[in-house]
Amino acid sequence: MQFTKGGPDVPERLLQAHEDGHVVFFCGAGISYPAGLPGFKGLVDKLYEARNVVPDPVQAAAIRGGRYDTAVGLLEAQDIGGRETVRKALVDILRPDLTKPRATDTHHALLTLGTTRKGRTWLVTTNFDRLFETVIAETQKPVECLRAPLLPIPKRRWDGLIYLHGLLTEQPSPNDLERLVLSSGDFGLAYLTERWAARFVSELFRSYTVCFVGYSLGDPVLRYMTDALSADRLMGESTREMFAFATYSTGKEAEQKQAWEAKGVTPILYKAHLRHAYLHRTLRHWSETYRDGAHGKERIVVECATANPRASLKQDDPVSRMLWALSDASGLPAKRFAELDPVPSLDWLEPLSDARFGYPDLERFGVRPDRDVDANLAFSLTQRPSPYHLAPWMTLADAGGRAGQWDNIVRHLAHWLTRHLDDPVLLLQLAKLGGRVHENLAQQIEHRIRHLMDLESQGNASELSRIRASAPSAIPRAPMRTLWRILLTGRVRSNIHYHDLHTWKDQFVRYGLTPTLRLELREMLTPRITLNEAHTWPLESDDIERPERVSDLVDWKIVLSTDMVQHHLGDLPNDDRWKAAMPELLSDFNALLRDVLDLMRELGGADDRTDLSYVHQPSISQHPQNRGFHDWTALIDFVREAWLATSISSPDRAEVVAGGMVADSLSPVPPFGYVRSYPEQHHPPQPGIGVDVGRRILVAVVSRELAGEYSSSRFTGTAARCQAVRTTGAGDIGRRAAYDV
Repeated sequence: MQFTKGGPDVPERLLQAHEDGHVVFFCGAGISYPAGLPGFKGLVDKLYEARNVVPDPVQAAAIRGGRYDTAVGLLEAQDIGGRETVRKALVDILRPDLTKPRATDTHHALLTLGTTRKGRTWLVTTNFDRLFETVIAETQKPVECLRAPLLPIPKRRWDGLIYLHGLLTEQPSPNDLERLVLSSGDFGLAYLTERWAARFVSELFRSYTVCFVGYSLGDPVLRYMTDALSADRLMGESTREMFAFATYSTGKEAEQKQAWEAKGVTPILYKAHLRHAYLHRTLRHWSETYRDGAHGKERIVVECATANPRASLKQDDPVSRMLWALSDASGLPAKRFAELDPVPSLDWLEPLSDARFGYPDLERFGVRPDRDVDANLAFSLTQRPSPYHLAPWMTLADAGGRAGQWDNIVRHLAHWLTRHLDDPVLLLQLAKLGGRVHENLAQQIEHRIRHLMDLESQGNASELSRIRASAPSAIPRAPMRTLWRILLTGRVRSNIHYHDLHTWKDQFVRYGLTPTLRLELREMLTPRITLNEAHTWPLESDDIERPERVSDLVDWKIVLSTDMVQHHLGDLPNDDRWKAAMPELLSDFNALLRDVLDLMRELGGADDRTDLSYVHQPSISQHPQNRGFHDWTALIDFVREAWLATSISSPDRAEVVAGGMVADSLSPVPPFGYVRSYPEQHHPPQPGIGVDVGRRILVAVVSRELAGEYSSSRFTGTAARCQAVRTTGAGDIGRRAAYDV
């Protein structure tokens, strides 16, 4: 994430490792630039200048090649006063200008970042200057300073600031100057011959995640350390990932990245600007956030909440900052996010649901990763693996409802979602995630809607106005409440289908219609809803009120719990067992078809005067107009077949069922269709059934339409069906019924 606009993108795995107390900052000369101190090259130039020496061709070649330690060694060998005289010049060269703005801010920041939550200081520097000493004296922090070559073993009990290459004392003695690791000979002793520095570095890299700050790619100090690391790797030693803040010039970002990775270091790149201004600013902001703990992350939440997450750019990425802050295990930043006024936009739901986390992020969320790296693992902040204490048990059987429990983060984010209950985007996203809302979220939504309805019934306009002021989409309109009711009652079809019609058909053919198979078939044919984004049209006027119909909010469709019903069961009407089972299935099919029409009515697609079933299936009998685009229309065919079979085996029952259909005020057309489709060529009319029942149905239907109970378009649809009766061999029924009317 970025702590400052245009700054480096600090990997979240480094941030989390730091939060967990696993990071050691390795500080180079670059951190002292704000105080006017030079880097290694500048130091060499000033040493030659202080000794009034013009580099000879060999020395100049060493300087040009970046072998600054070699250049120092050549100078010390040439100087009449020798090593001590050359090194005494360091006192003046490394005297900081503390009057410069922010001269020691970066050292303050690193001391803060280098102090663990338990109060231990884990900080290493290869600088000789006394800027850290100045900051320690100012802050009066109890920090132990350890100088080379007397170094501790960097295990967990280590506590202090390590001067790996020595420290310039206030009044350096010849022995103090001799201990400084400055020339190529000094580096040879520290890393190759005596190896006390190499041992420290190797153990440090094995035990901690190291982050280099203030080094350049060609820095001799970095070269010696990475060479020591390479030697350990050749011997089979394993180390943790290393990071380094590094600059790049325009057009050279990819090249710099490859060069650092070739050294086994993950670069955190930032653009070269005003002597590493982006680096120093990033370290300051990071330290402030770390110092303030969860409150620092809450500050990030407040700063980023008003940003547009869809406009996030590489140069300014509020999304990564927000996600890092919200992932705090305490849940306090998430709580602040959920309770902000005005409420953060629902646009944040997309990045919160984006699977941008992977295997390296598991520990951040309290999940112990497997030893084998899973490179394909991807999860989001709102849908992720559960830690041990929240994960459901593995079991052969249970009573259901054993979904993983929530942590504090998701619990507060759910509260934020309940402040957007009038936004169909939220409902569509939940449907997209599977359609089965977690029981905790369902309870929160139901409780919130009940609370709002209580306020409305009490006439508490002031509280409702306050809620709308902080969250304009908090109070759901009637159509949205209908949609929430359908979602929370499990009527939205899940992405996971447990039903297999092919298997059911095989069992039916083998065993016939058993009670369990009948119940299973009913479950598979149970109507469900699918929800998609509504088709919107440009509004001609800004004065048009907000949509008040469900179809204006979402595009809904009636489906069945399983797919391809007509494909799998299309040939069963020719099976004798299926024909024999029809009378027993009539009540089930009839109830399922009624459920379809009930759902249509609840969603505004049908009412007591009209429905669109004649559009979904123009003809009740086989006809080219019946395209079979809607699986649920198979229920019309099943009811027709079951009723016709019942009229043969049990005429009295068929008449009772038909009478119930006539009395049904929801949609009179289906029962009319059942009689209309009675094909004489297959089922000769039974005395007292075909004509009498058909006449009563048609008389009831047409009478109510003529009386104005149904719309004129509905009458047109029924009249067309009356005309179709003559084509099915039951024309006398239609003619006599019309005459009676």
